Amino acid sequence: MNIEWTSDLAIGVTEIDEQHKEIFRRFDRLLSACNEAKGNEEVLKLLLFLEDYVKEHFSAEEKLQKGSNYPDYPAHKAQHVAFMADVHKLANSFRDEGATLPLVIQTNRTLADWLIRHIKKVDTAFARYL
Repeated sequence: MNIEWTSDLAIGVTEIDEQHKEIFRRFDRLLSACNEAKGNEEVLKLLLFLEDYVKEHFSAEEKLQKGSNYPDYPAHKAQHVAFMADVHKLANSFRDEGATLPLVIQTNRTLADWLIRHIKKVDTAFARYL
């Protein structure tokens, strides 16, 4: 699976777009490592990064939403909470089982698919509201 930032993912809010780009850069590192058979080394780095950075990113998005009285804030926040639960589940799997090939593949698919879908639908809807 290939995941890269493209202009159609820009929502027009500079702070949020830059944060999204950083998340994509981290995924790219994992995918590059997988192509070099070094995915086991990068999967934990990505999961640890996501556990911290995504909290900051989601907080920034949610602050903008609350500040603008965004009517879909509760549903948007619920998606953030669900994503963080997925990240924690994957991180716990890594801690319990190590970086198995299925875990690396699942991490790529689960998180990359969610990220693209979330930006294109949910974040873009918020950007239109702004």
